Amino acid sequence: MRPFHSTPSLSATKDPYQVLGINKSASSSEIKKAYYGLAKKYHPDTNKEASAKEKFADAQSAYELLSDSKKKQAWDQYGAAAFDGGAGFGAGDAAGGGNPFAGASGGFGGFSSTGGFGADFSGFEDLFSAFGGGGRRGRGGRASPFQEEILVGENIEVQTNISFMDAAKGTSKDIHITPHVQCKTCKGDGLKKGAQRQPCQRCDGTGTRVHFVQGGFQMASTCEACGGQGVNIPPGSSCGTCHGNGVIRERKTVRVDIPGGVEDGMRLRVSGEGDAPPTGSAVNPNARTTSGDLYVFIRVTPDQKFSRAGSDILYTATISLTTAVLGGEIKVPTLDNEVKVKVATGTGTGDKITLSGMGMKKLSGRSRAGNGDLRVEFKVQMPKYLSANQRTIVEMLAEEMGDKTAKRVMNFGATTSESASSSAANSHKNEGFLKSAWHTLTGHHDHMENEASSNQEQKKSDANQTKSEDEPKKASGSG
Repeated sequence: MRPFHSTPSLSATKDPYQVLGINKSASSSEIKKAYYGLAKKYHPDTNKEASAKEKFADAQSAYELLSDSKKKQAWDQYGAAAFDGGAGFGAGDAAGGGNPFAGASGGFGGFSSTGGFGADFSGFEDLFSAFGGGGRRGRGGRASPFQEEILVGENIEVQTNISFMDAAKGTSKDIHITPHVQCKTCKGDGLKKGAQRQPCQRCDGTGTRVHFVQGGFQMASTCEACGGQGVNIPPGSSCGTCHGNGVIRERKTVRVDIPGGVEDGMRLRVSGEGDAPPTGSAVNPNARTTSGDLYVFIRVTPDQKFSRAGSDILYTATISLTTAVLGGEIKVPTLDNEVKVKVATGTGTGDKITLSGMGMKKLSGRSRAGNGDLRVEFKVQMPKYLSANQRTIVEMLAEEMGDKTAKRVMNFGATTSESASSSAANSHKNEGFLKSAWHTLTGHHDHMENEASSNQEQKKSDANQTKSEDEPKKASGSG
């Protein structure tokens, strides 16, 4: 139970710039990036160091201050005096407004009295305030004597894991929790039927005890018998179901809608799904109550194909050596399907192209925030082993391009000279150098040479036959 009271904070607000490790000229994106880094590093669910919880809360407090333009302006102008108790002016005064009933309790009402701001807000909640609702959470100074007491329950923090594609498209998750809920037996007052509270006999119903010390000084402390409430439940009068607390544990399932575009480490607030306040121990069990909030800490599982940079996604496309040299077309996966992408001639490892609007949804309060981009980086796959034909072709290419540094092992010089001399004598002598050499290497023109030899032999046979027929004619004519 966290009743609102007007006790001012005694500890000074920490410098938000020092907490986040940034300077005063940092942009809003740099502030958010610094906060996300610290929140992910020191979150109590993943960091078990003793100081992690305090550093996590300090980072949230600093981001809450610097992400609000009015609060940031107040800090830049007045420093910690604008927020610490007893400063003489409230948040409204620092921002140019003011609450006439704020008095000198100082600071921004509704923040934790343990120094600085409470740890109830994150950058994710700022972007999705629709999931929240209501006023500010945590202990807060009562800004006016006319304000009624409100009992606020504790928050609940849970973690859920989602896939990369769920983070891109958005999803719904069933969160199982066991929060405090109002006891149905006693309706929250913590008493058996017909029983009543009685004034505390130890403090006479004041809630405090006065001690006299040497020198005539008086010291007041909270009554340990009633916990400062001034009343208590008589022995044997407590509700048998909740044992006087007014609340019991009850298992329930909360369905949480996670919007597309969330990042690993973000936190989503679901208002009113936390613990109900234990009204059985309150001075006024009929006081207005509100349950705490449910905070869902989101962890995104890395994807095998894609990586992420904000709202942009990155993909590495592996292409063959021949495609890189000659150019071509490949298929690239996206968040929805596959698209064909042209590879320019001479593409090298590290070359990039951008497919606009095919990235993650951008997180923004605006309805038309749009999507990020898909950035494709090419990686040329170099062959480690070559067959004899493949190596010959590559050496031929090196010869054609005048590369004198490439290693040769196929004795290509003799082959090329024979190829050149034979190509000059054949009907296909007008072929290019590389094509002619390749045809010679693979024996592509062997059948053509055989056909040419057969044709020559046939011509010789026909000539001999003609000659033999002419000789008898000549002999008969002379007789």
